[in-house]
Amino acid sequence: MTIISSGGPMTPPQTAIRSTSYGDRSDFVKELQQLLADKGYNKRSNVDGIFGPITKRAVQKYQQSAGISHANGNFFGTAGPKTLGSLGLFQAGSSSKSTASAPQTETASVRESSDGSFAERVIASGKSHMGTRYVWGGDTPSGFDCSGFIQYAFKENGKNLPRTVAQMWDAGTRVDKPQKGDLVFFETRTGPSHAGIYLGNNKFLHSGASTGVTVTSMDNSYWKQRYLGAKSM
Repeated sequence: MTIISSGGPMTPPQTAIRSTSYGDRSDFVKELQQLLADKGYNKRSNVDGIFGPITKRAVQKYQQSAGISHANGNFFGTAGPKTLGSLGLFQAGSSSKSTASAPQTETASVRESSDGSFAERVIASGKSHMGTRYVWGGDTPSGFDCSGFIQYAFKENGKNLPRTVAQMWDAGTRVDKPQKGDLVFFETRTGPSHAGIYLGNNKFLHSGASTGVTVTSMDNSYWKQRYLGAKSM
């Protein structure tokens, strides 16, 4: 992160790292990985400073073991203050350098992130569940319906969305052209009844009834004729 002052750009002082999650790359992530490996939750071959799916699973295992979070809990798989604190990593004046940023507030829009990092985080979270089966009413990694999947990906990054597609449609802000992280909506029944996360390049990430969590082209004949529009959350 760079701060612009009257004298030009400057690097902010290193303070406490409050959160790190899927997609982050830093020395701080490497320190987290090493600690989790020392405790038996992470593979020792996975100490590379990249917060990928193996690191996420390691954090989840630790959170469950320590009673910090669970599969249906907020920030499951995100190393926030409570997780980092229990590991001794959440300290004021930490010298660890990190590109991780604090979670967005629940009222923040995806588009309000000036560098697009929040949208990328949501997409990375969603992609980490690729191949998860479709389950009607499902909202956990054991199985997702379309809205449960979207809600989970956003919740992993600190933003709560409504539970149903219709509620998401009503809560969002209409956009003419979707950007990464926006939601795209489809009418498979009457009204908005399916949604996914827009990835860019005319593709979206969603949990389809016949495919589970997958990436699909907006030009797919089935979805193209049922497209309703896009909204920023």
